[in-house]
Amino acid sequence: MKEKKILVLGGKGKTGRKVAERLTNLGETVRLGSRSETPSFDWDNRETWAAALDGIDMVYITFQPDLAVPGARKAIEEFTALAVKSGVQKMVLLSGKGEKEAELCEQVVMNAGADWTIVRASWFNQNFSESFFLDPILAGHVALPKGEALIPFIDTDDIADVVVESLLDDKHKGQIYELTGGRQLTFKQVTGEISNVTGRDIVFTPITMEEYKKMLKEYQVPEDYIWLINYLFTEVLVEKNSIVTNDIQKVLGRKAKDFSEYARETALTGIWNPEK
Repeated sequence: MKEKKILVLGGKGKTGRKVAERLTNLGETVRLGSRSETPSFDWDNRETWAAALDGIDMVYITFQPDLAVPGARKAIEEFTALAVKSGVQKMVLLSGKGEKEAELCEQVVMNAGADWTIVRASWFNQNFSESFFLDPILAGHVALPKGEALIPFIDTDDIADVVVESLLDDKHKGQIYELTGGRQLTFKQVTGEISNVTGRDIVFTPITMEEYKKMLKEYQVPEDYIWLINYLFTEVLVEKNSIVTNDIQKVLGRKAKDFSEYARETALTGIWNPEK
């Protein structure tokens, strides 16, 4: 049998690095899709795509910063067309649960001419340790809009496990999985859980979306990033997206990792301890 080669886009990102690590441990041949790799891959530089796809059979597609941003659909159209032309037989797309724009990108992948699996994920646990909520946690003061929103946070370990299964087992061909954690949490509850496991006094304050955008501007956050944050808070944090699914159980035969377990594991790394 011909050895399969797998391209993992965002191979050093939140989910990509875990997918690549799992595949490598299973003996699969993996190429990381990253600007720092050789050959390099850069979503913003189409000249890098052909070399990254050369000899590749399967691709895990993650798009930065998010499939909802303007230009994402065109990039996915051009990339998937080139991928199929290059001989790619299977694509697994990481999508956002409840993002209408992301669903348009999903349709592109479904119609590209290769086998596919769509993995729609809720908000990541790791947003509090590897992304935009880390600084407020370290500061001990989390001020966010939509304080009452119920969110079934999902762990990137679970996402990576589902992606690996989807890449390696053909029974997942043509499936759309919606991945959530096992329970709904508000930002205040999350802040409380992190406060408990770290032994720190971390306060949550609900604010309006306008106040939040003003605060981001004061911190000189780029406008396109503020647009994305506004989109995620207003379009994604809605009631229909708070539903807990059993797709982790369906694919992996076990329950999703609970936020409390993530919080305990992460606290042990020291990432939430502010520098003295």
